[in-house]
Parts: sequence; C-alpha cells; structure tokens
Amino acid sequence: MFVVRGGRPLRGRVSVSGAKNAALPIMAAALVANGTSVLHGVPDLVDVTTLSSVLRSLGMNVDRRPDGAIALSTCDEQRCLADYELVRRMRASVCVLGPLLGRRGRACVSLPGGCNIGHRPIDLHLKGLRALGAKITIDRGYVFARVDRLVGADIYLGGSFGSTVTGTCNVMCAAVFAKGITTISAAACEPEVVDLGNYLNAMGAKIEGLGTPLLRIEGVDDLNAVEHTVIPDRIEAATMLIAAAMTGGRLQVDNLVPAHLAGVIDALRMMGVMIEIHDHTAIVTAPDTLRALDITALPYPGIPTDVQAQFTALLSIAEGISVVTDKVFPDRFMHIPELMRMGANVRREGACSIIAGIKTLSGACVMASDLRASAALLLAALAADGESVIRRVYHLDRGYERLELKFNKVGADIARVVDQPETMPASLQLSEEEQQPLAVDSSDSPPPPKFLSRRESGQPKFK
Repeated sequence: MFVVRGGRPLRGRVSVSGAKNAALPIMAAALVANGTSVLHGVPDLVDVTTLSSVLRSLGMNVDRRPDGAIALSTCDEQRCLADYELVRRMRASVCVLGPLLGRRGRACVSLPGGCNIGHRPIDLHLKGLRALGAKITIDRGYVFARVDRLVGADIYLGGSFGSTVTGTCNVMCAAVFAKGITTISAAACEPEVVDLGNYLNAMGAKIEGLGTPLLRIEGVDDLNAVEHTVIPDRIEAATMLIAAAMTGGRLQVDNLVPAHLAGVIDALRMMGVMIEIHDHTAIVTAPDTLRALDITALPYPGIPTDVQAQFTALLSIAEGISVVTDKVFPDRFMHIPELMRMGANVRREGACSIIAGIKTLSGACVMASDLRASAALLLAALAADGESVIRRVYHLDRGYERLELKFNKVGADIARVVDQPETMPASLQLSEEEQQPLAVDSSDSPPPPKFLSRRESGQPKFK
C-alpha cells in the first residue's frame, strides 16, 4: 500500500514511459514474425510480465535485455493454448488470438479477465475473425478457433459504445495473412492501433488507412522480425499533467506526443491550466483557482476513458459544478465512493458523475478497485491535506512504471509499505475514546414500541 503525505506541489521534470496499451498487442504480434523481434521502450510493468508468461507458454522466448529492450522469438509453433490461469490476470492477453490464428491456423484462448470496469465482451473480435473464415466455438470458458486459410473480407467492427481497440488489433493481425483484400470499417483510430500497424508494416505487411476508421489490408505470405520503438504512454502523460494541475505545481513532462493528448490538453486549458508545448515536451503550470468543466470520455481523439477517473479527482477541487460522462465504459465509476471518503462532493447519475467542487480534499484510507481508479486516488492523496493510505496499489503497478518514484523526484512524499494494520499512520488511527460506542442517556429515550395483536390493532384475521 501507499502512505501519502499530501499538500506538496509537484515541481521539476519527469519523463513518460512507453505505452502499455501499445506494447502489449505489439508483443503479441511478434508471434507472427520470422526471426527475433526487438522492442524498445516497453515499460517494466506487471501486465508486461503477465503477457511475457503467456507468450512463453505459447512457445516463445521472451528476454529483457540489459538495455531494457525486449527480444522475442518463436521456438515452438505447435503450442496454441493460452491458459485460464494466465489470461484471467489481464484482459489484454486475448490479443494473442488474432496472431495465433493468422500464423498457426489455430488457437485456444481463455476468455479474458482484467480490471472490473464494466461489461467488455469480445463478440466483435470473434465476428471479425469469423468473417475471415475462422471456425470458432466457445466451450468451458475457452475460445476455440481454427482455419485452413484465411480469406479477405469486408468487416464492420462498430459496437454499442464505439469501435473496439483490442478487437481491431486482433483482426488486423489475422488479416495480414488472409488471401486477398480485407477492409475493416469502424476500425479503432487510437495511436496504439497505429503503432501496431506501423510495426506490422515494417515487418512486410500491407496495411493502409492507419489512424482512420477504414483500414485496407492486402494479405502477404510471410513477415520478418524487426526492431521497433513503442510510442510514449499518453495515459501516463495525461496523469502527470493532471497531477501538476491538482497539486498547484509546475511540471515539465518529457517524452510525450502532444497530438495524442489534444483533448486532454484542451480540457486542462479550459480549466485555467497553463500548458506550453515544445516538440515532445509539455510544461504545465497550475492556476490559483481551477474552473469547473463538463467533459465526456469518448473514443480517440476524444478524452480517453482511461483518464476519466483522474479528471474526476481534479474536478473535485475545481470551483463550481462539473459533469463527467463516460460513453466508452458507462459503469466505470468505482472510484467515486473512495473520493467521497476524502471529502469529494460527487453524485453519480447513470453514465455521469456530477461534481460540486470543494476547496481541498482531506487525507483518508481508501482502496483502489482498478488501474485508473488507483491513479485517481493517488492524485487526490497528493493534493489532500494530511496523510492518506491507498490499499491495493498492485492495480497501479499493472499500468504505471514506478509512478511513485517519479512523483517523489518532483516533490511528492509517497512511501510504499507492507499492507498491515500496524503500518497505519497515527494520524489516521482512531483514539481509544473515538473507538468507544456512543453512550445513550436512557432517561431521554422514548419507551419501546408496543406491538399490538391483530385484534388490538383492528386488523382482520385470516381464516
């Protein structure tokens, strides 16, 4: 758990790590390559470790080199089972389905687990793979897929809440081997999808339209391994920008792509935050007073759903009434009760949260429910008066590379400690007097109610 002493403005310079959401599908796509792929900028995260275990179980060598790069090569193409015990730990493990089907013609992948942020079926993944000719069944919690030869098709991947990022990645990785031409309509436009497409094209794939809702893929017979550098993590970058604004600090954030953060930067500026952009660097300066704002989480290029919780924390100390709507994951509001423990005035209504800003949050004991909720609680703790304890920070480790160390270097006071009752800070423990039950003066208490029989109460008896 974290013990956070809040109220310290963040000042200095930090650097953004490589994007988790780009690294994972790219690592999975290494399944399709001949030779050894070398990936630079892959963050050292729990999710990366989990996927590495999945890939090893599928017959791959996965090695982290001294320079931080990851080398991947195939040593056994007969293995096609991604077991439940591994896949249940991380939803993104399902991204091996498309590469396995495209390269090996068969796959047996457990239905995925991951963060509890709402219903996330993989029906669009399966729809796209079936359109390419795959025979797919679901049995005992596993997806069984087989095909002799994939054939190009016209595929529509739109869903109730927009396009599917991982689904687009899965279908794209299979379609690069399909005979003929595949078109994917309503494809996800996220930078992480573009990064995967650039990686596949560098290996010899023929994918056009990356970054648009319409992809055109001409199938090829073989792909050869290459070196590739993963794009910076736009969610980590946004979290850092919000942290500076929330703590009243001034932070220089390096290794980001401003174009990937257009919606986030615009929203922060509308709240009064000053942001200077220089190539791959942003300098953010917090205002004296944050302005309230209505924001909506949307597919790219909108404000990402993965930043919705962090914005909710920020808006909780903005002046006025704000509304946060999530149209990607409408149930992604498990952070709200924990923010309320810190004094936030938030009310949920369906896919929206209505926030009445307060002057300052107060330190409290809170518990993270998922990856981005843990980031929001950490930001709230950094800005709060007094000490906070955040439990279940293993969620944070799934998506942020040593974030507490990065924040500590720019003025934060975050200690990672063993989660035990005796490690609770004294400031958050109740005194003996506060732990005593409330005394009741019986002389002022009303007499106990008299329970009347049916005859006394005048109610009819049942015959």
